[in-house]
Amino acid sequence: MTPPDTLKTTGGRRTPGMGAWRFVIAFGTISLLADFVYEGARSITGPLLAHLGATAAVVGIVTGIGEAAALILRLGSGPLADRTRRFWAWTISGYALTVITVPVLGLASALWVACALVIAERVGKAVRSPAKDTLLSHAAAVTGRGKGFAVHEAMDQIGAIVGPLVVAAILAATGDDYAPALGVLALPGLAVLILLFWLRARVPDPTQYEAPAPTAEPAQGAQARERLPRAFWIYAAFTAATMSGSATFGVLSFHLITHHLLTAAAVPVLYAGAMAVDAIAALATGWAYDRIGPKVLAVLPLLAAAVPVLAFTRSVPLAVAGALVWGAAMGVQESTLRATVADLVGPHRRATAYGIFAAVVGAATAAGGALAGVLYDVSIPTLIIVTACIQAAALILLAVTRPGRIRPAA
Repeated sequence: MTPPDTLKTTGGRRTPGMGAWRFVIAFGTISLLADFVYEGARSITGPLLAHLGATAAVVGIVTGIGEAAALILRLGSGPLADRTRRFWAWTISGYALTVITVPVLGLASALWVACALVIAERVGKAVRSPAKDTLLSHAAAVTGRGKGFAVHEAMDQIGAIVGPLVVAAILAATGDDYAPALGVLALPGLAVLILLFWLRARVPDPTQYEAPAPTAEPAQGAQARERLPRAFWIYAAFTAATMSGSATFGVLSFHLITHHLLTAAAVPVLYAGAMAVDAIAALATGWAYDRIGPKVLAVLPLLAAAVPVLAFTRSVPLAVAGALVWGAAMGVQESTLRATVADLVGPHRRATAYGIFAAVVGAATAAGGALAGVLYDVSIPTLIIVTACIQAAALILLAVTRPGRIRPAA
């Protein structure tokens, strides 16, 4: 049997410039460095905005809008990537926007400027993500969807651990000076761009990893009219439901700072711990997905419901536990949900599907971030009750759809 990380030339098709697993690892390294940059920044978004005068509602709204921008704008970037087939160009452009805006964020002295930069960084993710996920999905067709996306996400989280720790160390050494803490992130950002151009030169067309469908490729107009499968919309609805009841880390970290549970320098350390849990959860659910399918997603609403119960207390151990549970929920969201989309939608409309899926989820994320921030200012018990009700509704939706009976589209 041919090993899963090698491909042979058949039917006149060219062999990609490296094996599928090597491509996943190389792309994972790029994501590792990129996460070093933007997760380092996100780990102190709440404290930074609070330092500039933001309230909890402002933090919740800005971080919610930022996450929404990272998702909803894919509604345009996904179809455009499919139409132009310039997946590498979209990927590189999006990463470039992110790695440029983050170091500048440390120089912001006005709240509105910092808010705009936080959102701009997320726009970079919107530009690149459908194209990036599509490129990765082709190699993951060889490695196994769940495992390929899980390994990529786990490598993401190495950067998401190191970045916040570096930021925390610099904050501690400089007396909470945000400029050098964010400025140092320009170095891994430069490495991201160098590696991207190298990988594009090695594997200009990752579609060669994925075996062609037995039927003839549809014409370009037919591809545009091809309908997305019902199962895709089911999972978009389920994910939207569970994300509308999820708080952002910005609100969690705001609580930690304003109640003096942790210092500003300690918050990135906690964020790094949450990202470590994220990686473990991604690997566990990714492997489970390849074995038992999408029904593994039932764990997501349970994790999301537990977050505010733990995180918004005045007990340091419980608040820390809540942040770690939040990390586990993010691991499921960022790995297994992406693998499901790749299995449910064929390659000709996959970037479009990623864009639409993210747009639906993004609207719910914006609502969830704003809702958590506003309810936090009103009443924490009310926030906990509302979150529990939303997650219970998401579980009911998942049960009604009977995910174990849904199979990937041919």
